[in-house]
Amino acid sequence: MDEKDIEMNAEKDIERDAEKSAAGLRALPVAAWVVICVVAVILGVLAGHFLLGGPSGVALNGRTALSASELDSTIATYSFDGQSTNVTAREVLEEVQGSSNLPANDDGTYTVPAASDVLAYVQNKLILDDAAARGITVSDEELSDYATSTVGTNDFAAIAEQVGLDEEAVKDILTDNVLVTKLEDEVTTVTLPEQPTAPSEPAEGEEDEPTEEYASYVIGLLGDEWDSEANDWARTDGTYYATLSGYEISNDAATYAAASAAYSVAQSAYKDASTQLSEEWGAYTDSLLSRATIQIGSLVE
Repeated sequence: MDEKDIEMNAEKDIERDAEKSAAGLRALPVAAWVVICVVAVILGVLAGHFLLGGPSGVALNGRTALSASELDSTIATYSFDGQSTNVTAREVLEEVQGSSNLPANDDGTYTVPAASDVLAYVQNKLILDDAAARGITVSDEELSDYATSTVGTNDFAAIAEQVGLDEEAVKDILTDNVLVTKLEDEVTTVTLPEQPTAPSEPAEGEEDEPTEEYASYVIGLLGDEWDSEANDWARTDGTYYATLSGYEISNDAATYAAASAAYSVAQSAYKDASTQLSEEWGAYTDSLLSRATIQIGSLVE
């Protein structure tokens, strides 16, 4: 097998590892996702150049473990817009673990980071560096609000105890998540609407009975398409009119069927916006990361 074949196989290994990790991430609930290191936030295949071969530093040569004295040795080097940066095993392992307290193997060695973890570390670093270059920052209030909305509490000590990390590590992870969210908002044009919740089902035998509860639900989704003062549609060129114009709707009464139809429209709009947002964010990251070249010393099977 020549060097070109080895390089192609290495790229395939990284793509497969990244796809597996991303699939696992999508299956996690929001609260679990939040406390995972930002390595997983932007996981994917670097849209740049992957090179085998040795950056100056520890020679891995297929090894799967490092001594404590080798943790600060260079295991990869990446170049972005002409500037080269070295990456150490410690930096990657600390991000993967979400802590500077790295667990050693039974023999006192440390497992060499997987190539996909090195790649993800560099991707995250490039994207977070771009956020910093744009002047994006996170205030204490923003961090607190984010923790409350995603984890359910802004007690960072309690979060740290629950996930087995130290408090500063939790703050760093959440801060990076906020930075990525704010960067995404800045580089995309889509405003993602609030994801709708389905209307409560009616009691048996009351499926066709109009209620104020369903009216409130429908009008809440209609927004500026409904004129509450006129108790009628404000306009007929909006998202909802074509679907709901056949239903009897007023400020005080609407049926479960009307509420379900409104939910269907809202859910479809949310999915469309999510798809567009994902495409725009993907185009941004592809463009940014395509300017990078990474050289990894070796691959771990």
